[in-house]
Amino acid sequence: MDFYEVVYQRRAIRKYKPDAVPREVLHKILDAANWAPSGMNLQQWEFIVVTGEKKKQLGESYRQAAESFTRDWEEKRRQAFLEFAQNYGGAPVVIVALTDATDDPNVRKMHLESVSAAFENLLLAAYAEGLGTCWMTGPLQDEASMRRILDIPPEKEIVAVTPVGYPDMVAKAPSRKDPDLTSKVRWVE
Repeated sequence: MDFYEVVYQRRAIRKYKPDAVPREVLHKILDAANWAPSGMNLQQWEFIVVTGEKKKQLGESYRQAAESFTRDWEEKRRQAFLEFAQNYGGAPVVIVALTDATDDPNVRKMHLESVSAAFENLLLAAYAEGLGTCWMTGPLQDEASMRRILDIPPEKEIVAVTPVGYPDMVAKAPSRKDPDLTSKVRWVE
């Protein structure tokens, strides 16, 4: 698959088939994540691959958090989102990205940027393998439960979460803000 095709066609998927994702495929996309650039070449990211009972517990935690932040949503939209949260759209796998925690704001920024680069590699590689993903930070609204469920120590910061599985939907491309890049790009000589 052409690189630009992957970039332009990858979408956030919110409904998945229950089919298991082979471990070799998961390893392949995690390896792509591991090849991302990182500040000072620290490569300090870590990934937790969650399935089974632990994934179910994460879904329960996320649904409880979503109950609060969707309170003012239109009811049909709210119920659909709560169902998605409960089981991460039916995905058989959830991947959680971590980095080293630090009190130094400059180092923290570097760590977050590095893990974000690795996470994007993971999402693009997953799409190239025929898988769907959805970059999520909403589950972090109940970070304490997530830490307890996955036994994440305080020395680690949770950066992002994605369900991973075979898509059971076709997501439409959202329009791009400033598609001709006249206000987002500034050329300086």
